[in-house]
Amino acid sequence: MRALPPFDALVAFDTALRLRSMTLAAAELGLTQSAVSHRLRRLEGFIGTPLLLRSGSGLAPTPSGAALAAGLADLLDGLADLRARCRAAASSSALQVGVGAALADHWLVRRLPAFAAAHPDMAVALTVMTSEAEARAASCDVQVAWQPVATARSTSTQRLLFQEQVFPVCHPRLLPGGRMLEVPAALARLPLLHKGEPGRNAGTEWSWATWFERLGLDGKPTVSLRFGTIGTAIAAALEGAGVVLARSLLVHDALADGRLARVLPAHWDMASSKAHLVRWPAALGSDPRVRRFTAWLVAEADRTMASAPT
Repeated sequence: MRALPPFDALVAFDTALRLRSMTLAAAELGLTQSAVSHRLRRLEGFIGTPLLLRSGSGLAPTPSGAALAAGLADLLDGLADLRARCRAAASSSALQVGVGAALADHWLVRRLPAFAAAHPDMAVALTVMTSEAEARAASCDVQVAWQPVATARSTSTQRLLFQEQVFPVCHPRLLPGGRMLEVPAALARLPLLHKGEPGRNAGTEWSWATWFERLGLDGKPTVSLRFGTIGTAIAAALEGAGVVLARSLLVHDALADGRLARVLPAHWDMASSKAHLVRWPAALGSDPRVRRFTAWLVAEADRTMASAPT
């Protein structure tokens, strides 16, 4: 019988090494940091030697870790291709597309009817994913992923779609005359909304404390309401509940329609620490459905970013 390493530990190792961080790996896998550490220790026990070292710039592989990583990427890609070949053999007529809930609700769903009208011979089945764990488990032909900027790049099996800006928005009725604030200090008098749990490492662009410091505002920001997802936080802002820090793509249509308004001028915007990618298995790279949909998606992303309201 073959002595095989634990697969979940291999995935944890690949993720931690790629992101160079236990914390980021835990967030991507939907696990606690201790769970990721436990899986890595189990893998090191199986191999019989340390695999990762902590350095000033994050995690780095030991010589044994580098040897493991050299073959692991091809192995994981091969497993993904195997699933794609099985799906192709099943001759599914609908293109299976996976996308995050916020992007689906606030951007993609509004544009899909245009794709359907332009491609009446092609069916699309949309799977909405609410977590990284769901994204990994989803069986999709095409998937829109949300990745750290450092690892987001175009390859033979993925295309960079867009890197967004983060800035505060709210319902126009919360602003004097429905227009952005002339004096940033006035932000401190508005109700603030927050996505995510307090203290969660989601990037400084999502921290109201960071924004107050940048704007030169005194005191600690007081958050009125907290929401588990950015999509829910934006929905609350649309109802006038307060000011939310939002990604530019997710609020593009609401800004263009006047349902939301910018709170501050664009020169205060912060770049998002994550970017969107559209991915597909290598085995489906020549599939005409995948080519048509990804080409349309890239074009829609470019068109949206070019028409971003200011």
